[in-house]
Amino acid sequence: MCTACVISRWTRPHREPDQNNGMELAKSNMNGRVKLGVLSLVIAALACGCSIKRMAVKKVGDALAGSGGTFASDDDPELVKAAAPFSLKLMESLLETSPRHEGLLLATASGFTQYAYAFVQQNADEAEDKDVNAATALRARARRLYLRARNYGLRGLKVRHPEFDEAFGRNPKVALGATSKKDVALLYWTAVSWAAAISVSKDNPQLIADQPQVEALIDRALQLDEAFDSGAIHAFLITYEMSRRGAEGDPVARARKHFNRAVELSGGQMAGPFVSLAEAVSVQGQDRAEFNSMLERALAINPDAKPEWRLANLVMQRRARWLQHRADDLFLSPAGAEKTSP
Repeated sequence: MCTACVISRWTRPHREPDQNNGMELAKSNMNGRVKLGVLSLVIAALACGCSIKRMAVKKVGDALAGSGGTFASDDDPELVKAAAPFSLKLMESLLETSPRHEGLLLATASGFTQYAYAFVQQNADEAEDKDVNAATALRARARRLYLRARNYGLRGLKVRHPEFDEAFGRNPKVALGATSKKDVALLYWTAVSWAAAISVSKDNPQLIADQPQVEALIDRALQLDEAFDSGAIHAFLITYEMSRRGAEGDPVARARKHFNRAVELSGGQMAGPFVSLAEAVSVQGQDRAEFNSMLERALAINPDAKPEWRLANLVMQRRARWLQHRADDLFLSPAGAEKTSP
């Protein structure tokens, strides 16, 4: 699975204070005190009586969930890689006390999905040529993280719709008829994490058989809010349409339609759609010229132009460079004999 939407919702932008501006410095100090206050509240919540503990956890959960995740504007993916596990485990700890906290369930589902894709699955792909056993172990870990994320997403949907899990098991499309636009984020992250787990489980027929549930979730999300998160659903479907079962029409045409809409909704400032088209469509069509063009367009995006998408773009640009280095393995024709895209 290759889509920037998987890593596009990690926290709000953070600006470094201007050392020459007293007001900015004061704001920075205040933010530091707020963070220490939140940490103190977490420690107190874990130590005190049940009623106060639940109240404190809810407050902290609201703060974490309202932040939008973590790290979206950071320019250092390795720093985020090191810091994200603490944030994820903190949210899981809070959910033990407040298991029906909708915001935390959504944030945990999205956070585990993004972490698994950016820092586990990508590492597995890069390790494949050098160490097959290491790559296999990393993909197994990625699958576990994706399924963990999926389960939090399903829990979130059940909180909002108490009969959801039983109804979904009987008939996914009918069960999803009760969902509304406010459920789109949960629908999206549940579908994406589930699809990602399937994508790294080619040897697991039981998991692959879950594809209809994934399709029901993402199709309902598209129906309810096709413009969600600047085209995230369309960006995901670029890749997914190429493996969708039993759909009408040409999968390439469907994928290209989603690509065009994803680029339109993101203003061409997200690297993910370009990388997805190159990897899912251009390689299958053995169109090396288009492959190169899409990756160059992804790499030409300035990550600083949209700070809230900085980390997502940096991660996807890393994948674009990796794909460029693998071009000779992906295409039968040599570099000088490129096919011209229609």
